[in-house]
Amino acid sequence: MNPRPMPARHFFAPFFLALALLAFLPRPAFAQQQTPAAYACLMDADSGAILFEKNADVPMAPASMSKLMSMLVLFDRIEAGDIALQDEVLVSVNAWEKGGAKSGSSTMFADPNSRIPLEDLVRGVIVQSANDASIAIAERLSGSEADFARDMNARAQALGLEHSHFVNASGWPHPQHNMSAIDLARLARHIYLQQPQHYAYYAEREFAWNGISQRNRNPLLDMDIGADGLKTGHTEESGYGLVASAESNGRRLILVVNGLESERQRAEEAARLLRWGFNAFRTYRLLEGDAIIAKVPVWHGRQDKAELVARRPVEALWTAEQRDKMQARIVYDSPLYAPVDVEQPVARLIVETPGAQSLEIPLWSNAAIPRAGVFSRALDSLEALLFPRLL
Repeated sequence: MNPRPMPARHFFAPFFLALALLAFLPRPAFAQQQTPAAYACLMDADSGAILFEKNADVPMAPASMSKLMSMLVLFDRIEAGDIALQDEVLVSVNAWEKGGAKSGSSTMFADPNSRIPLEDLVRGVIVQSANDASIAIAERLSGSEADFARDMNARAQALGLEHSHFVNASGWPHPQHNMSAIDLARLARHIYLQQPQHYAYYAEREFAWNGISQRNRNPLLDMDIGADGLKTGHTEESGYGLVASAESNGRRLILVVNGLESERQRAEEAARLLRWGFNAFRTYRLLEGDAIIAKVPVWHGRQDKAELVARRPVEALWTAEQRDKMQARIVYDSPLYAPVDVEQPVARLIVETPGAQSLEIPLWSNAAIPRAGVFSRALDSLEALLFPRLL
């Protein structure tokens, strides 16, 4: 039996040595961003990369921010043809009592037993954060608010939202009605990317119903920051929260904050974090596509080295400080064992820096390497026996 070298999994590629050494030069400690928000998540909308987080995967009371899921379920049903924006929807006595003027909560002041075009209810939910409109839509789509909450949970599971559970359509406080900041950010990103035809509702500044005009509660819409959505939330339990989306110079960021102490603090902190995100981060091109990253040993092959390539450019959205503290390594079973195929990745490039998600990029051999003949394999085996530490 031919001896085979034991695999070594972690390998610093010589190609990356100069970059990796940057991380070992004396530098000040990494300056992490701070926020008074109890929960926060700042996401790059294009890539989904998390730029900043604080308790982002901890379930929290989302208040009316959970209406984003209510609207997603509705918009899905519209796209499926189950209901149209022109359809009239009954506002039941139950919806009026729980979410209307009688309830003292956020409302569009719909009359009980009235029928309202669905599109007006949508504006009531999004612009006015109307609980009566949310319940009326839930009852129309699923028969009851409890059944609609089950539909919300199913949609959350399909989206991979791991820290979300709904018991109502409005975000009314309940110990089992929870979302995390990162789930809210992912949900907002999905709405922006997958439902652009409905996303425009979130930028509307004002809506009137029953003779009562109300302003959109999102304070960022009136600031010069490029904001065009999405939803505020506030209860005594949750504090003041906001899911925001803004674009500047071709880059879109999504921000979630919750647990702030006042409307003013919510507005100021959300604007500050978005401006910081736009100003502090830039896209760094780390590698060009198909550039040879490293040459690694091959066992029993017609060539003794494989040239590894990434097959696509490698980019990262970082601060300058994160770029300076970058470390890169290649992970694979060393040596590779022939035959080496070009159809499957044979290694991984891992790039890490403080305060950011690590990048993990598959690497391929840039050429197929067939298995060597019997004589060459025998020489390899002899070399492994005589000089095992050289492999």
